[in-house]
Amino acid sequence: MALAIFDLDNTLLHGDSDFLWGRYLCENNIVDENTYRSANEHYLAQYEQGNLDIFEFLEFVFTPLANHSFAQLQRWRAAYIDEKIKPIILPAGIDLIEKHRAKGDTLLIITATNSFLTSPIAELLNIENLIGTEPEMLNGEFTGKVSGTPSFQKGKIERLNDWLRGRDISMKNSIFYSDSHNDIPLLELVDTAVAVDPDAKLEAVAKQKGWKILSLR
Repeated sequence: MALAIFDLDNTLLHGDSDFLWGRYLCENNIVDENTYRSANEHYLAQYEQGNLDIFEFLEFVFTPLANHSFAQLQRWRAAYIDEKIKPIILPAGIDLIEKHRAKGDTLLIITATNSFLTSPIAELLNIENLIGTEPEMLNGEFTGKVSGTPSFQKGKIERLNDWLRGRDISMKNSIFYSDSHNDIPLLELVDTAVAVDPDAKLEAVAKQKGWKILSLR
């Protein structure tokens, strides 16, 4: 048995769940479409280039959470999952998950996207363990702030170490699947790194280091 770790966006999904949430908000007039759409695209480009200011981005993405009740957000989230997420779950990704499950491996999703959006996606994939960026809550409502360390770049290693503490789970024979060069720090930490439909920067590093390159599309 081993620890099988999966990135989510553009790895198990054919798209980015955070970006698609922004698109859902725009399409349903929950936010000002002109300003929000352009900012959403700006931050996605920064992420792809590797120079995203994660705290600036989280302030942007958490503002709609703070501006609406948790009950209303849950209703919107359910519609977003049906409309935006279910159609982009990759069948080959499901097969990969089930292959590890059949081996008795511990399954874990680790993603920079916040847990409010990703927890129901993890449930759809039947993966119990999820590390996502945590939006702060106070009295059952979102504050607009981040709680703890965002699970982004080296922050994924910090959050993973926190998660492992107190669990009888070893990094021995661990494997991590990701599409993004932002995940190189964690890919370098695991025993087996797999670049899944990688971006150009990750593909170059994977070839240099002899990491496996896999397509789920």
